[in-house]
Amino acid sequence: MTQSATDRFATLAVHAGVEPDPTTGAIMTPIYQTSTYAQTAVNQHRGYDYARSANPTRTALQKALAALEGGRFALSFSSGMAAIDTLLRLVRPGERVICGNDLYGGTFRLFDKVLSEYGLIFTFVDTADPAAVPAALAAGPARLVWLETPTNPMLRLADIAAAAVAAHKVGAWLAVDNTFASPALQRPLALGADFVIHSTTKYIGGHSDVVGGVIVMNDEAAHERLQFLQNAVGAVPAPFDCFLTLRGIKTLSLRMAAHCHNATAIAHFLAEHPAVERVIYPGLPTHPQHELACRQMAGPGGMVSFIPRGGEAAAHTIVCGTRLFTLAESLGGVESLIELPAAMTHASVGGPEAQAAGFAVDPALVRLSVGIEDVDDLIADLDTALTGR
Repeated sequence: MTQSATDRFATLAVHAGVEPDPTTGAIMTPIYQTSTYAQTAVNQHRGYDYARSANPTRTALQKALAALEGGRFALSFSSGMAAIDTLLRLVRPGERVICGNDLYGGTFRLFDKVLSEYGLIFTFVDTADPAAVPAALAAGPARLVWLETPTNPMLRLADIAAAAVAAHKVGAWLAVDNTFASPALQRPLALGADFVIHSTTKYIGGHSDVVGGVIVMNDEAAHERLQFLQNAVGAVPAPFDCFLTLRGIKTLSLRMAAHCHNATAIAHFLAEHPAVERVIYPGLPTHPQHELACRQMAGPGGMVSFIPRGGEAAAHTIVCGTRLFTLAESLGGVESLIELPAAMTHASVGGPEAQAAGFAVDPALVRLSVGIEDVDDLIADLDTALTGR
């Protein structure tokens, strides 16, 4: 498809990066399940020589992901963590990264337990505080500012445009993990970010059947370096994984609308439930950054966190008492999931190092990934778990 500057997001989701197969006319991008490619002479080929370096199915996926984020370039990886690790290789030993103190547990583990051992310096701040990033940048040189917005699992927001201004003023890059919002709801490059990262496992794939990651950017030099690292390190997705992710992208616009609709209804239900102490959801006026969510995002998203009355024991009872909400890690699929972050996805931020950095996940916090089922059925399921009936 020849992309038009006037194409809206739902159109891009269906068509961007996808061309009919030149050999057969197939509408769906074929799975090019090959490890190597024939050459007519030494180094004479059709743009592909070895599948770690490039694959036509991956090329289509990368073009689609770049278009969805409004970027020039995208590079796909075998997981979101592989994408993050590759991007952080742009930071040299001795250089500093400023990041939030409410990160996904796997990201914190990579930063604190792996990359710090290779000389990268991490400063953890409350990125929901508008003054925190500028203050950290003023305290000393930094190479990169890393944001999650909304964060996992506390659903705090960071002002992307303000962080971009602050970072660029001192010559630092801004990278945004956009996994929770997806490009359907938020486009950080348009707000000044230099890099956008996703675990495409989540909303982009959308069906809990494939693992992947992506980095999207506009800068050509950064793309060339990261493309070199993608090939040199080799954490690339398989052709079938790329195909599944492309398949998922086609319904992203529709799915995100359903996720937002259902999550909003559930957040309001929980906020009024006598067994719930606190609800955290950017779509509620009670969220401390509700105004920023309305300004920065096209919708409040499909993630809801809450703390039940009765503490950790009550939380364990609730997550084991649902029928439609499956107790499982991950998020962003068509089915609804429920979990306890402190004991599951964020277990790696329970140690003294994490607490010293400012991480604090309440052991009673319940995180919902609200799916696209009938919302009345989902509410009835939660009510049963909350009341014990």
